[in-house]
Amino acid sequence: MKEKETGMGERIRRFSTSLIVEHWVHVFAFVVLVVTGISQKFFSLDLSRWLILKLGGIDNVRLIHRCAGIVFMVAASVHIVGASVGIVLKKRQPSMVITKNDLTDAVRDLRYYLGAENSPALCDRYTYKQKFEYWGILTGGLLMIATGLVLWFPTFVVGFLPGQVIPVAKALHSNEALVIILLIAVWHIYNSIFSPEVFPLDTSIFTGYISRERMSREHPLELMRIENRTQDEAGRKRRRKARKLETEEMSR
Repeated sequence: MKEKETGMGERIRRFSTSLIVEHWVHVFAFVVLVVTGISQKFFSLDLSRWLILKLGGIDNVRLIHRCAGIVFMVAASVHIVGASVGIVLKKRQPSMVITKNDLTDAVRDLRYYLGAENSPALCDRYTYKQKFEYWGILTGGLLMIATGLVLWFPTFVVGFLPGQVIPVAKALHSNEALVIILLIAVWHIYNSIFSPEVFPLDTSIFTGYISRERMSREHPLELMRIENRTQDEAGRKRRRKARKLETEEMSR
């Protein structure tokens, strides 16, 4: 979908309303999980103790953490099921699947940064960088869900798994949380806020739209596909109008 806006140039619809809402739900759940989780992990810090007291004590903090975990788990499940249904039943393109072209694009960009290529890689809907970030957060999130459930219901889990799984889950849950925080803080926030390409903020996930100029730089293959489809649709409309006029002339 394309539109014109005075003073803003041509914009292209990139994200649907449902994806925007989904992003906000994940942001909310992530922030609550980080605040309540880090304060428990580093409970000896003055800031952590102050926060725990402000939230009503450690029991309240754990309850809030688990509620946010449920929200995150449901949102992740909806995302995975929705994406799977879209690909299998609605025949949508699996645009986040890593392909051989992503490796080729990464090598080409590296050569471009070193001056061995005249132009960067031509990327489609998502670049190899975005796919790396997506799969890193998704797999890490699934690990957090699994280990969190083990820690929440340890008695049930040890009924069919050895007791050693509990300390293992605790170590994985705690350390993977730090990995995800660093991945989002260093990689995602930089690319969304501080990168020269989008500074001071990439608003596409909030508005759903991206400028055609930026689209031509970052996602040229997708832009070509959209514009070719738009041109085909315009051609079909012109042909239908011509046939209608011809039919009206013949009926007179």
